[in-house]
Amino acid sequence: MITTGRHLATGLPEGVSKIVVMLDGQCAFKSIPHENLDIFWGAYLGMDNEILLSGTLSEMSDKIEASRNKERAQSGWIMDTYLLSIEKRKE
Repeated sequence: MITTGRHLATGLPEGVSKIVVMLDGQCAFKSIPHENLDIFWGAYLGMDNEILLSGTLSEMSDKIEASRNKERAQSGWIMDTYLLSIEKRKE
């Protein structure tokens, strides 16, 4: 599924295992349950200043928000997107 941050903020859709989120100026990933979710986040994709962060959402949520805020303050803009994997993690 491909969606926006605004739609993600209303909750995780049922029956979807992977969600690509764009246009998320409010870090909607912080408002959803973090259990059993992985996030693959990227900003400035394909550019010289590309940033890639990934891991469990519970571990990466604050790091991604901090990186996003820092980069936006430095550049005046940020274009980022992320993939949420909702499949249960193998132990």
